[in-house]
Amino acid sequence: MGVDINEELCRLINQGINPIPEEEGLEELIAQHGGKELVATSNFQDAAVCRTFIVIVPLFVDQSANPDFTIMEKALKSLGKILKKGDLVVLETTFPPGTTDGPVRSWLCQSSGLEKEDFSLAYSPERIMTGYSLSRLREFPKVIGGTDEESGQKAFQVYTRFIPNLHLVSSARVAEMIKVMEGCYRDVNVALANELLKIAKDMDIDFFEAREYANHQYCHIHLPSTGVGGHCIPVYPWFLIKEMEKQESFSHCRLLRTAREVNDEMIQYWAEEVLRQCLKIDKPLAKIKICIRGITFRACVKEFYHSRNMALARLLVQKGLDVYVSDPLQSPEEIAAKGLRFIEPEEADLIFDPFDLNFSRGREKTA
Repeated sequence: MGVDINEELCRLINQGINPIPEEEGLEELIAQHGGKELVATSNFQDAAVCRTFIVIVPLFVDQSANPDFTIMEKALKSLGKILKKGDLVVLETTFPPGTTDGPVRSWLCQSSGLEKEDFSLAYSPERIMTGYSLSRLREFPKVIGGTDEESGQKAFQVYTRFIPNLHLVSSARVAEMIKVMEGCYRDVNVALANELLKIAKDMDIDFFEAREYANHQYCHIHLPSTGVGGHCIPVYPWFLIKEMEKQESFSHCRLLRTAREVNDEMIQYWAEEVLRQCLKIDKPLAKIKICIRGITFRACVKEFYHSRNMALARLLVQKGLDVYVSDPLQSPEEIAAKGLRFIEPEEADLIFDPFDLNFSRGREKTA
């Protein structure tokens, strides 16, 4: 049984209709099981017969990069109303380490009236990737840890029924840290690639040629980018940064904070590159039509959370340039709803593809 506040989502699933078409392989599964083995509901009470509850609702950060638990608290207090003695609750949302055995347990106890020893509580961070969720579940290693030994063992036994590559770790806190560490690794390494790209350009060196031969089994330089977007990588480092700041251990998070700054500032770098390319075109700057080809946070994914590509397009508009957008996942109306203007790439004077970091000339190609 799946519980979600989105009633339309539940309706589609129960009719066997896939609500997430970009997820490969999901359509067949929803068609086969939707409304049968998989029943979706917007009413928590419908799940009162269940004994295992897996919770994965969003955790966002506010404008100061502090975690906002509003959605999670509401979901857990709703769950608490149907929680029974002996039930198992597993959290999959990425948290600051210590959340499962802290606020999560407190909200569940408060809402259910149960004592902490009355139910089992564990944590297993999701390791899926938008667009590849099913294959990640089947192939990618996954960890699980309990708030106590019994909870960990119980959760492990449940998850081995559908996760083929599962590892039991010593605690929920360790499992929480594992997922946050992964996000920090990616963020720092993307920041390194972005800095190396800028250095290589200043030294008149082909970064991509150098990267090709620099990479081997002991070295993996990531790809540079317009920054880091999505629900995960630009968010998780802040969990540790904020905790270290609370403890006044500022020197312990210098690298994480610098990586965040480097990646977020990349739109300034690419805005300057766009301007340099415009100066090569024999037209008044204000009349050069610029097309940003792709504004989602990642190619082939219709998501915009922390999208640096969309932030770049808006920054160029703020600078007074004649900026348009083309996106294979977006209709002209959807682009307009984002406050941007649509254009066919070939109608632009300059095209920037933020996924390939390439510039091209639209009108020259069609001339």
